[in-house]
Amino acid sequence: MGLKKRSKVSAEFSMSSLTDIIFLLLIFFMLTSTLVRIQPFPLPKSDSKTVAPTSMVVTIEKSGKITVNNREVPSSAIETALRQQLAKVEDNRENVAVTIVAEVGTSFDDVVRVMNAAARLRIKAIIATEPNNT
Repeated sequence: MGLKKRSKVSAEFSMSSLTDIIFLLLIFFMLTSTLVRIQPFPLPKSDSKTVAPTSMVVTIEKSGKITVNNREVPSSAIETALRQQLAKVEDNRENVAVTIVAEVGTSFDDVVRVMNAAARLRIKAIIATEPNNT
């Protein structure tokens, strides 16, 4: 007696692996978003809504302390520190931007010094501000 096995191909797709991947991506983005803190002090207010990618962060405090990507740098070595950070960025150098986080009351000379260093290196410079809620 010749019995044939009927093998039916199942058209079902297992979604369990896809939910695992989405869950891991969610965790990754939650962790990385909490690590990006560029505001240890009050920032100037602005009505501007410009959003740009942050490649490098230069923090300037009222006391004159300047940090580049959380590493303290003397004011005379800002351009050197920016050049070192630029060397670490390998892909898509056209989109590199320096975010200048200046505390309220900071000398504008310090901000201009960072902006000039970024201009000499042909990097976009953006000043971080808080939204004006009025």
